[in-house]
Amino acid sequence: MRILKDKTQAIAVDIQERLFPHIHENNVLQKNTEILIDGLIALGVPIKVTEQYKKGLGNTIESLATRLANCDSYEKTAFSCYDDAPFKADFNKEAPFVILFGIEAHICLLQTAIDLKENGFQPIIIEDCVGSRNPDNKRIAINRMLQEGIIVSSTESILFELCRAAGSDTFKTISKLIK
Repeated sequence: MRILKDKTQAIAVDIQERLFPHIHENNVLQKNTEILIDGLIALGVPIKVTEQYKKGLGNTIESLATRLANCDSYEKTAFSCYDDAPFKADFNKEAPFVILFGIEAHICLLQTAIDLKENGFQPIIIEDCVGSRNPDNKRIAINRMLQEGIIVSSTESILFELCRAAGSDTFKTISKLIK
């Protein structure tokens, strides 16, 4: 199954300032996520942003908030994005491929991915843009997602799959991001 950009949307899940410093290898996660977001924007893939309980966890981290400033944003208290009524009401039912990235892998991402899968979508977890405080929790969550039939990919792989061919300006932009 090929993932097509015109049938794809993305969700940046809860990458917030008070939790982010505690995420395992957060510097690598931040760098990869910046590349992913810039690539998705270049490809024209719409991105939604969620923030879990902003009063306690704060806003999306600065370097990502700047990139995501023109994206729809939702504050939530449900762990699964798809359990949040305003988010679900605005969700694009015409784009079955849903790229997921953010924190934490074993809570909000796992529950969102399972709910999306149960509701007829094909979630794609970008493994190098997903984190947890404890790396074992991330590993266990990725294994569970694979058992549930959820696709796991990487930043570089998904961006080039969505691009499909070399030679375009979008390809050149993505190539520069990856280098």
